[in-house]
This record gives sequence, structure tokens and C-alpha cells, in this order.
Amino acid sequence: MHSPTLVIVAGILAALVTTVLYAVWHFNKGIPGLRLWTLSFLSASVFCAILLVRDHTPEVLSVVLTQASISVAAYLCLLASRAYMGRHPLPHGYVVMVIAAVTALAVYFTVVQPHLGIRFALAGSVSGVCFLLTGHTLARGGFRNVPARYLFALVAGLHGLFLFLRPLLFRLATPEGGGGAGTGMVALLSQFVVLEATLALVMMAFGTLMLTNEYITSELRHLAEMDPLTNVFNRRAFLTLLDKAISSTRRTPSGLSVLAMDLDHFKKVNDTWGHKTGDDVLRHFVRLATGCLRKEDVMGRLGGEEFAIFLPNAGSEGTRAVAERLRAMVASQPVLTERGPIGLTVSIGATQYLPGDSSDALLQRADEAMYLAKEHGRNRVEARAL
Repeated sequence: MHSPTLVIVAGILAALVTTVLYAVWHFNKGIPGLRLWTLSFLSASVFCAILLVRDHTPEVLSVVLTQASISVAAYLCLLASRAYMGRHPLPHGYVVMVIAAVTALAVYFTVVQPHLGIRFALAGSVSGVCFLLTGHTLARGGFRNVPARYLFALVAGLHGLFLFLRPLLFRLATPEGGGGAGTGMVALLSQFVVLEATLALVMMAFGTLMLTNEYITSELRHLAEMDPLTNVFNRRAFLTLLDKAISSTRRTPSGLSVLAMDLDHFKKVNDTWGHKTGDDVLRHFVRLATGCLRKEDVMGRLGGEEFAIFLPNAGSEGTRAVAERLRAMVASQPVLTERGPIGLTVSIGATQYLPGDSSDALLQRADEAMYLAKEHGRNRVEARAL
């Protein structure tokens, strides 16, 4: 199989991948980085097209177009990976200057001082760095949790490394006095280079689709588990996590406490200020509550203005201190609205896991303590079995 045939195959694959990714992006525009990956594969398609017509194009123009297109394709892939991971984009001006400088050097070693080896090294310099950085950017989050990222990172990293090794391979394939054997080795190596690029393109295309699926799955899981208004766990997810915490507590001698909370006179807030302000009040309360918690503590919205928190590895004194700190913070920080501040208080019931407790029993006891706080005047903390 001749290299032009491989280039045609690579070009067709790149065009097909571009079309598929564009279709996916058109219906899922919220997926970070997908538009940039689509443009990256489009640039790869342009690169393949330029390679196919290079015999009919002035050499300088061919060098400029191939260097620019492959560098842009790799840079867009890097930008896409950074966008997917929620990182800031790179300063485009500096990157454009680097690409322009490398392209100018490639032209220099084509026209002024022809040197095929240096031109070949320059061809993979920018793209090699970009693909290595892409691999480094995506390898985050733990392989078991997000395997698609690591597979994409592996492919991108290996491809970037190969781009730097290509000049060395060609140098080894063309020893001095190699003659016809050397020429044949170079031709075979050229086909291998195109084949490697084609395989890398296909693997990164699959990787992009896997990342798209990972993001969509994560979003669906988030929608299924999180309360859309306050962005804490919904009742079902909270109870599931509480069951797991209870199982862990049964296996290890560690404490587990639960706080049940209800905003005082919340119905009056809705009736007086409107439901939109009521939503703002709920979000305000959640921001205050999460500021009092550790990373391992879990908060959920059980319904309406009712919330719960479970505190792993928490003793009675620590649990009471958290509850009192939260109560005082809510009372001292009113909700600021356009119509003026709205005072807010919360009644909190606290309890601790007892041997044999189920999640329902534990939560029921915390609820009873919370209703006791209501009966004793609100804006207070009451405890049962704490």
C-alpha cells in the first residue's frame, strides 16, 4: 500500500469524524471542548488534503499550509482538552507567534538553506508539544472513575512522543552510503508514519466520543441525584448515601451523626415575598450550611424547606457545635433582597447513630428532635440520643 493511499484513507476518516462530531455537537452544544475537537479534526482533514495536492502546489506554499494546518489541529485538541477539564484557555497570541515562527523556519530551511531533516523535525515540534500537553491535561480524576480520559491521554501522549522520535527514526533509516536499501527503508518508514497518524486519529476520535458519553452520563447522574434548585443531594440520593455511611459505621468504630433542619416560618416568606424570593432564601441557607461543613459531610434537601446533614466520624460535642454554629450563622445573616433584608432562623434536631439503627430510624429520631425545637420556640437546637 502506497503512502498516498494511506493519506486518502486518513483524510476520509478525518472528514467522517468531523461530520460525526459536528452532528453530536449540534445537538449537545453544552459539552465543553466538543466544538474545538470538531475543528481540530477539520484541520486534520485539511492537512490530509494539502498532502494529496502537494505535487501540484508550489513548495513554499505547501510547506506553509501543512505546517500551519497540523499545528492548528494539535493546538485545537489541546484547547478542547483544557475546556473539557474546566481549565482556562491558553493565551492565543503567544501560540500564534510560535506557530508563525516555526513555519517561517520551515520556509527558511526550504528556500534559503534547504535541509529536509530540520524541516521534518520542525513539522512535528508544535504538534508534538500540544499532544503531550493534551495527555497531561486529561490524565486527572482517577482511572477507575474516568477511564475514557486516561485512554485519550495515553493515545495523545504516545502520538506526541512519536512525533518527536520521527526524525531520529528517519536518520537511523538513512545511514551514509545506504544506497537503494536506505531508500527502500525510508519509503517503508514513511508508510509507517502515515499509518501511525491514521491510527492515532481513529483512536482520538473514539476517545472524543467516549469523553462525550462520559460527560452526558455524568450530567444525567447529576440530574438524578441533585436537587436542581439548591444543588445539594435530593432525598433519594441522600438516603442512599446515608445507608452507605451506616454500613461503614457498623464495620468500623466511628461515629455518625445526623442533623434535621427546617427553616422557620418559610411559608410566610413565600406568601409575603413571593416564590422567587423563597427560592433565593433556600439557596442562601444552603450556602451558609455548606460553609459550616467538612468535605466528608453530606447535605440533602428532603423536601420543601426541610434539609438534613449527616456527619461521619463526628462525636456528640462536635455535632452539637456544628449545629449551633449553623443556627447562629443563619440568624445573623439575613437574606438581602431588592425590597430589603429578610431575617431567617432555623430549627435543628440532632441525633447520633445507635447500634441497629436503619437510615429511616436515624432520620426519624432527628426529625423528632427538630420538631421539639419548633415546639420550644424555634431558632434552637434540640438533641435526642446525642
